[in-house]
Amino acid sequence: MPALLWCFVGIACLLLTQSVRSQSGRNVKKSSDAKAKQGPAPSRSAAPIRSTVSEQDLGDEIIKIASRLVPIPASVTDEAGRPLTNLGLQDFELQIDGQVKPISELMRSESPVRMAVLFDNSASITATREFEKRAAIRFFQRVIRPIDQAALFSISTTAELVQPLTNDVEKLVRAIESFGKPVGATALLDGLAQAATYLRPQQGRRVIVIISDGADTISDTSFESALSQVIAADCQVYAVQTGGSDNPNLRDLVAERRLQELAEQTGGMVYVPSSTEDLDRAFAQIAADLAQQYVLSYYATDDPQDGRFRRISLLVKTHPGARVRTRRGYYSPKG
Repeated sequence: MPALLWCFVGIACLLLTQSVRSQSGRNVKKSSDAKAKQGPAPSRSAAPIRSTVSEQDLGDEIIKIASRLVPIPASVTDEAGRPLTNLGLQDFELQIDGQVKPISELMRSESPVRMAVLFDNSASITATREFEKRAAIRFFQRVIRPIDQAALFSISTTAELVQPLTNDVEKLVRAIESFGKPVGATALLDGLAQAATYLRPQQGRRVIVIISDGADTISDTSFESALSQVIAADCQVYAVQTGGSDNPNLRDLVAERRLQELAEQTGGMVYVPSSTEDLDRAFAQIAADLAQQYVLSYYATDDPQDGRFRRISLLVKTHPGARVRTRRGYYSPKG
């Protein structure tokens, strides 16, 4: 019997040694992917949520852990509309498709902003053009910090990037001052899709500010496609709708609905100034909103990869009367 026992021990040691050798130098990859159910607009090009990858060196093995990060910017006010600025991670409850999910991180306005401003230079905004330029200049001077960057797009018959991302306010001012007489049609939706694509690789809060009457007369991009690209790029949309009228017969209701839908789906706002003073005030409110904003991080580790839209609900459980404005949802990647 002792001889037989030693035989079994020898065989077990041999098998264990071979198993260890077979794993030596091998990369082990652990990944968690996100998915979503269909949302407000069909997404023919719904893109993956931004991934973060960390590497841990364990001797001769590297374990890679990939996560799907969903940034959730949120503006919170009390019943009277005053900003609530002293909330912590424990005050929030996040639901994805009705199920409570953990929030991994909460940041305040110290996170950098990457902003694309779409400035309407078409013939439809001639009447308010000069004041819009001055108000936009003051907006840049008020909101751009050293850690922030802004880009400027000119929208007319085509959408053109006239100033790439920079934190040099003087460059942005010179770009606005260089705009000539407004002419041509309005390719606003093309510009919106172009801005979303441009901002998508950037780190930080991604914000699109539209300065326009909202009308589109020539774009190849549909509204549904532009909206889905904005959502997939995790962009928040603010709009300053110019050239409005109190006369319902002179209002472009389609343009108004589109701007409102963009803002509601992404957690932004639409401002409709009725005077030059209101226009300047609208820019000030956008700057204040960005300065008081919370940014929550959710790692979507257990969603199926079906490319569908997943709905976000964010509550402040410690302040029952609080009002939260945030994005309506996100698209998961398609496996």
